[in-house]
Amino acid sequence: MGTRCDWAENNLSEQHYHDTEWGRPVHDDTILFEYLILESMQAGLSWSTILKKRETLTKAYSHWDYQKISDYNEQDVTRLLNNPGVIRHKLKIKSAITNAQAFMIVQREFSSFDSYLWGFVNNQPIINHWQSITEVPSRTDLSDEISKDLKKRGFKFLGSTTVYAYLQATGIIDDHLDTCFIREKE
Repeated sequence: MGTRCDWAENNLSEQHYHDTEWGRPVHDDTILFEYLILESMQAGLSWSTILKKRETLTKAYSHWDYQKISDYNEQDVTRLLNNPGVIRHKLKIKSAITNAQAFMIVQREFSSFDSYLWGFVNNQPIINHWQSITEVPSRTDLSDEISKDLKKRGFKFLGSTTVYAYLQATGIIDDHLDTCFIREKE
């Protein structure tokens, strides 16, 4: 049996996330929204920090109900800024609200965010074959294209590197190393 991808060996939460979620194709709009916000919150922080706060973030952000989040007001921003269990960065909090609004506009245009996002890859995941984590890029032409399109649509905190991590998380790009036991199951 292969080993786990190197990045996921630091703690149990990373191992669990790697083993059960990361790189698996996601087509549920609520989960796609959750990952979008988690990845945008992660900018400048470790993924481990996000995983530690994930449960609290989920509760604080209405269980990722983007319709509710799109209606958040200044009281909600203050509530989140005062919650030690979340990422207390005012611009990131406000971007979650803006991104919820933009998310629903995309849903209306494409019938679902899933259709919009997976349309960039013709509904087929990109399966890369890396031997080492050092080979895995931090961004690609695809993440550049999607980031640019998201920004044009009003999304915030979703630069190309963040979008690449999002594409990995949602299984649009499968970057499990060839030596990873997950790859052996595919």
